[in-house]
Amino acid sequence: MTLPIQIVPSVLPCDFARLGAEIEALDAAGVDYFQWDVMDGQFVPNLTFGPDIIAAARKHTKKPFEAHLMVLTPDVLAARYVEAGCSRLIVHVEACPHLHRTLGNISSMGANAAVALNPHTPVDEVEHALDLVDMVLVMTVNPGFGGQSYIASMEPKIAELRSLIERRGLSDRVNIEVDGGIGPTTIAGAVAAGANVLIAGSALFRYGEGLEFAVSDLRAKALAARG
Repeated sequence: MTLPIQIVPSVLPCDFARLGAEIEALDAAGVDYFQWDVMDGQFVPNLTFGPDIIAAARKHTKKPFEAHLMVLTPDVLAARYVEAGCSRLIVHVEACPHLHRTLGNISSMGANAAVALNPHTPVDEVEHALDLVDMVLVMTVNPGFGGQSYIASMEPKIAELRSLIERRGLSDRVNIEVDGGIGPTTIAGAVAAGANVLIAGSALFRYGEGLEFAVSDLRAKALAARG
């Protein structure tokens, strides 16, 4: 079974003064779900969304929310983000000294557990946790800020992860997500390497033709790259 291509917006480049309206516009444009980039100012040099903001936005769409927890203390914060309405939590392997325990805790809260790898972190860091997740996120920028340039040298790493997932017989349930610099000129390379979930941030808002065209164009380019 081939897991579907999904186009997922990062909420980070939205106009925070009209966040509800921005989410509604992205929903109408045909995105698959929403990613919240949660930053704590410690694991990464930025500070973004608390759970109360996400909870307030929950009423503006019925599509799922995931929280990408770029934080030093995911075990402390996880429950708040599940309560806020996030059905998947992504934690960084670099922030989890007891990764199995963290992933198990997330699952016990009724959320899907996922794990992220920074650009320098090798794939084998998650090899023995693949049975606990429904997704692995390969960062194609260093986390912490939106609008960064895609690191194309991560494509062999995506391919390595895809091969590992296939060897473990998990292709029907473990997605590969990429985040960072995804846009019309980079999405094909990520998909050809093996990714099926594409996080698009500022690129969505740079399309002069509007959000609906942007989502449709990115999806078409991803599907063409899959072949």
